[in-house]
Order: sequence, then structure tokens, then C-alpha cells
Amino acid sequence: MDGQGEAGEGPQWIFGYGSLVWRPDFAYAEREAAWVEGFVRRFWQGSTDHRGLPGAPGRVVTLVPEPRARCWGMAYRVSPLALRETLARLDHREQGGYRRQTVEVRLGEAARRVTGLLYWATPANPNFLGPATPAEIARQVVGASGPSGPNREYVFRLEEALDAIGGSDPHVTEVAAQVRAVGADG
Repeated sequence: MDGQGEAGEGPQWIFGYGSLVWRPDFAYAEREAAWVEGFVRRFWQGSTDHRGLPGAPGRVVTLVPEPRARCWGMAYRVSPLALRETLARLDHREQGGYRRQTVEVRLGEAARRVTGLLYWATPANPNFLGPATPAEIARQVVGASGPSGPNREYVFRLEEALDAIGGSDPHVTEVAAQVRAVGADG
């Protein structure tokens, strides 16, 4: 099966580039390292429901359009029978400013093309924090924690998961290094 189709028509792929890379928490039939073109990952989204609190948000990743860029993550094929429940879970999990978008996903080094969904936070959402230097991001991350745990754990787990799939991200690596440096100073 090629993974094409809309919800309910057949297998559906979901592309994760943040915590979904290491913690999908939904049933899937298949998973594979994958990438999307035309986006970069940035710690520009505030988290007041998972890695921070209202008034003290953590920073999590979103996608920012950038021509010809490649963002690695993990793609999950969800069976048609589980798709409705999976999307309901993800809609709840990503309710802090993320919206669904259908994109072309490239699976693995072979770059097999499938249609998939991803969740991304645009500047129009109320939790969008926008650009900051890695050092500024790190200072906010070190002081943030929420129901899903410390914000620094999110940064380190993302860095580790991307390295494991061969999809290291310079922005994530720099933020993680800054978090380590700030944490060592504090």
C-alpha cells in the first residue's frame, strides 16, 4: 500500500518532528524515519500544557517554512480502523496551538513518497513565542516544567531521538548544548 488517501480511505501516515519522534502514544501499524521538505524545526512554540505552565511556558518545536530545507522525523502508518481514534487523541495532545496539515512525506533514505498529516503551530496561535537565540531559548527551557515533565527532558530526548535516526538537527543540537551550559551554571 502506498499510504495515500484521506482519513477513512486507507492507510494514513502521521509525521512527527517533536515529541512524536520518541513518544507517539497511539497504536500504529508501521513506523519509519522520514522527512518533509520545505520546513525547518524551531523552538518557537510555547507549551503551557505539557512542558510548562500558564504564565511560565516551556518551549517546544514547531515548523517554519524554508524553501528546499529538509526536516527529519518519524512517520507512523495508522490503520484505517484506528485513524479516527488516533486523530482525536492527537487533536487533544496538540491542542496548545497546533493545527493539522496534509503534506508529502518522504520515507527513509529511499524517499518513498506518501501523503501524511503533521501538526504545526503557526505565528497566529496564542502560544507562539517566535524567534529567539539558542541561549535565550535555553534559559527559558531550564526554568520550565509542566505535566509532561521538565522542558529540558524534551530537548534532550528530541536530540537523542533525531541522532538515533540519522536526522540530527543543528538547531536542536545548539539549543541542547546551551541548555547543558545554562544548567551547569545554575
